[in-house]
Amino acid sequence: MKPRVSIIMGSTSDLDIMAKAAKLLDEFEVPFEMNALSAHRTPEAVEVFAKGAKARGIQVIIAGAGMAAHLPGVIAATTPLPVIGVPIDASLSGFDSILAILQMPPGIPVATVAVNGALNAAILAVQMMATGDKILMQKLIEYKEDLKQKIVKANQDISKVKYNFKTN
Repeated sequence: MKPRVSIIMGSTSDLDIMAKAAKLLDEFEVPFEMNALSAHRTPEAVEVFAKGAKARGIQVIIAGAGMAAHLPGVIAATTPLPVIGVPIDASLSGFDSILAILQMPPGIPVATVAVNGALNAAILAVQMMATGDKILMQKLIEYKEDLKQKIVKANQDISKVKYNFKTN
């Protein structure tokens, strides 16, 4: 089994957050790999990884980083693959990470999700791959329908909650 998605984190302290992406990819039966690489502490390893990812069959890279969150941008600078950045709330409520990931120069895009939004990063990765994969697209459609049904059920449950001045 060869990975289609690569989940990269700047440190294993990000694992609890990035595990949400892994869990969703597992649910969708999408092979993936997970590694810790640091744009600042292991720049050579990041470059080797990014330059070799396409040849290894990777289709999308999800990169999470906090504080000086340069990892997604450094990866995007050295690969033709789409990179999804996950800003990690390591300081300043994640605002520093957001800016580091969002403010990329022209020609080096990084898709950016919410702070600690690894789940959405995985969903976006699946959406990207599903454009050329009918089976994955069907799983995605079913996943989104399930989300819809959860809200329908939540409204049914809320309708049973009674208050003196609640009108519905």
